[in-house]
Amino acid sequence: MATITPTSVAPTGDNKFLKIVGMLSTISGWISAALILLAVMITCQMIFVRSVLNQSTVWQTEMVIYLVIAATLMGLPYVQRLRGHVNVDLLPLMLPMKIRRMLAFVTLGFGIMILSLMVFYGFEFWYEAWSRNWKSDTVWGVRLWIPYMAMPIGFGLYLLQLIADLVAVIIRVDTPFGLGEK
Repeated sequence: MATITPTSVAPTGDNKFLKIVGMLSTISGWISAALILLAVMITCQMIFVRSVLNQSTVWQTEMVIYLVIAATLMGLPYVQRLRGHVNVDLLPLMLPMKIRRMLAFVTLGFGIMILSLMVFYGFEFWYEAWSRNWKSDTVWGVRLWIPYMAMPIGFGLYLLQLIADLVAVIIRVDTPFGLGEK
């Protein structure tokens, strides 16, 4: 009995749009990794300042929280490109390719609709923070439009990657759910 294994990276073929989106998703993944590294370094600095120097910290905890949230949002498109999101593929594996394609269109379509709403409201939230000059209620008082920017950018790039996945299935550069032929 042959087994079907998913591909590890969303294929792009010779399609320029798919290659550009793949490149943007990869860059977003590298930015996400850099944000996590920065958060770890700031956490280490915070521990040193508190433990060794016996001083209080003002901005470190808040900055680490914003960095980790931004890293999560910026990492979404890269994880989608690598097919790293949790995937329950029992049903697609049991279906013939024609029905599997229809199921892929439905699930990607719903995902695109939901992500479109997330991008819209994320942008609206960011814009409100920017236009009203919101600041955090902490000693640091960071301008909130800066960390909130991760929402429309992260969700927007994730939406773009989902659209690229749909295009790849439509033009048959990729198979539905990244699963090979039955």
